[in-house]
Amino acid sequence: MATGSGARSKTAERILDIAERLVQTRGFNGFSYADISAQLGITKASLHYHFATKDELGAMLITRYRDAFVDALRAIDGEGESSLHKLNAYVKLYEDVLRRDRMCLCGMLAAENRTLSREMQTLVHGFFDANERWLATVVDRGRANGELRFSGSAVDQARLLVVALEGAMLVARGCGEPARFTVAAARLLDQLTIASPPRAGRRSRAP
Repeated sequence: MATGSGARSKTAERILDIAERLVQTRGFNGFSYADISAQLGITKASLHYHFATKDELGAMLITRYRDAFVDALRAIDGEGESSLHKLNAYVKLYEDVLRRDRMCLCGMLAAENRTLSREMQTLVHGFFDANERWLATVVDRGRANGELRFSGSAVDQARLLVVALEGAMLVARGCGEPARFTVAAARLLDQLTIASPPRAGRRSRAP
């Protein structure tokens, strides 16, 4: 099967759309080809024609989701705004998913990591790596120009952001309170703009 989005048929795209929603709401192990077949009104044989196995479908889902996310990050970069603006725009990507009562596709799959194929595991890891690289660049520039403040490496800060946002999203959806995510994300970004306190044993100089 061709993997390029331009080569996929309308039916294949509809299959991916339905499967993506099912993964984001139920998890990869929470649906079967029968669920897609019923919603799309086609036979399971037709599904296997487009995606021979569920693992193949899963790999394509992650690839498509990653590509769309990377495109969104490029669009944020294209706005040419401050690092803080970029971080707020990044948070909004998560909020938009949560407002539809869904989870990040790769966040859901990460929870099922040990039941996924090796290819799917690698793709999920790659999704988070791509996010962390982008975030590391953003926060590193923000610290260099004095806009952001944090200790440790930019990579560690980027990983903290990804973990915190994914976790906040999970808890907010589990509690049925999207506002929990919004509050947690705002607090997380606030911490990056608060001046670091003076180190212990050193007195701050009076102005």
